Amino acid sequence: MKAVFLDADTLGEDVDLSPIESVTGKLTMYPKTQPDQVIERIKGFDTVIVNKVVLKREHFDACPELETIAVVATGLNNIDQPAAKDHGVRVMNVTNYGRSTVAQHTLALILALATRLLDYDRDVRAGRWAESDMFCLMDHPIMELEGRTLGVVGYGDLGQGVVERAKAFGMNILLGARPGQAAGEVDGYCRVPIDELLPQVDVLSLHCLLTDDTRNMIGARELAMMKKDALLINTSRGGLVDEQALADALRAGTIGGAGFDVLTEEPPRNGNPLLADDIPNLIVTPHSAWASREARQRIVDITARNLSGAE
Repeated sequence: MKAVFLDADTLGEDVDLSPIESVTGKLTMYPKTQPDQVIERIKGFDTVIVNKVVLKREHFDACPELETIAVVATGLNNIDQPAAKDHGVRVMNVTNYGRSTVAQHTLALILALATRLLDYDRDVRAGRWAESDMFCLMDHPIMELEGRTLGVVGYGDLGQGVVERAKAFGMNILLGARPGQAAGEVDGYCRVPIDELLPQVDVLSLHCLLTDDTRNMIGARELAMMKKDALLINTSRGGLVDEQALADALRAGTIGGAGFDVLTEEPPRNGNPLLADDIPNLIVTPHSAWASREARQRIVDITARNLSGAE
């Protein structure tokens, strides 16, 4: 196996890549790869390892020796899969590596929004507590999670991890059927169509892949169907939600708050509606929910197993 890793820095410097090296033999690694460098760097290799580097039909056309693409992530939207299939190239990804860390991050966003943690922290730092004639501040309404309903769209490994942890807070669980997905009962939970789900939930958490069917799945129409104090959490893919519609909804008080770890463009070099500084009760984190060292090491280990099976 002659392998090249095009964007090794995306896994961080604190992971051990030796499991992949032991499977591939000599592994050529680049910290990062720009689009115009892809062809020259993959020529002559039968195995290419990538995280976010985009591989298009032109790359497959130029490199007939290519046999395997190993994506060190779950999403495959950076790979032209029809082109890979046409060239007989096997594409593999990594699943079930981030259950603990993504679920932890999701609950952290829910808790921070429900308790208005950042708002109260800002009030204290601005001197409002010191200036108050009360022993406490109660300016921001706090949502108690026990007895509230969590709606989960995408009940795979990550969605299941979130459900497990939400139950520990006494939340009721409803599942949402993605477009084209059947309603019914799953693991004792009701799965209902999105339009039926939205008016019932106090927190909506998204854990599905971005496809043509799920793109902008939550827009102005759907946000208007939610409770005025409902929270929207997205630790999956930015394109699942119409970001301008969400910014407008938060400003108008259509819903109560939102926590996002993903945006449609990452990094957001061209700006984003959710990065405006006048949006209330919004938390945006930099696609870091997956990035515990433990999860990143699991990615390496699973990739090594995938490649071992491809030999």
